[in-house]
Amino acid sequence: MNSQFLNKDLVLIDKPATWTSFDAVNFIRSELRYATGNKKIKVGHTGTLDPFATGLLIVAIGRENTKKIDEFAHLPKTYAATLRLGTTSDTFDSTGTIMQYPDAKPVDLEDIKKVLQNFIGEQDQLPPMFSAKKINGQRLYKLARKGKEVKRQPNRITIFDIKFLSYSYPELIIEVSCSAGTYIRTLANDIGEQLGIGAYCSALRRTKIGEYKIEDAIELKPLNKG
Repeated sequence: MNSQFLNKDLVLIDKPATWTSFDAVNFIRSELRYATGNKKIKVGHTGTLDPFATGLLIVAIGRENTKKIDEFAHLPKTYAATLRLGTTSDTFDSTGTIMQYPDAKPVDLEDIKKVLQNFIGEQDQLPPMFSAKKINGQRLYKLARKGKEVKRQPNRITIFDIKFLSYSYPELIIEVSCSAGTYIRTLANDIGEQLGIGAYCSALRRTKIGEYKIEDAIELKPLNKG
């Protein structure tokens, strides 16, 4: 039986929207176990993507390769992010409760470009409550769903570059190159605050991890069992 993942140590996946990163890993694991009959194949990933996000996910196959996953954890990342201006979200993305920002009006492109430049460089960034980060053994998003907010320590991150791609109010599309640990959703919210009209990340696509590119990734296709 054939599988698109047989005899591979490392696989670059183009994760679909709505899938969690674990869904992608589970899909590959199940396909390999079906194809080989080996129920002990280990599969793991690095660089979690939110379910609403798409794009590059690095998946390691086999016990020895999954031990090396941490080597990829600190690689820089590149994203294409779509920001919806004039509105906010409690999750900072399209999955949350969307609210109109009071008296929001279109912003001039030159003002947007100036604000984007303010975020380039090393800085502290507060992890969002709706995230998988653990505090005292509890996932933040689980606490957030219960209406609880806890004190979080900021992460030291670096945004290497922000490129303007397109703008037609209320939609702004940018490309962000950043260090590991950067929350693009938080960046979108912070950009909206500096613009004075609010914003959330309505779409997110990871295009690069270190030197690994989305152009080299494969789409997930079900195993042909016929």
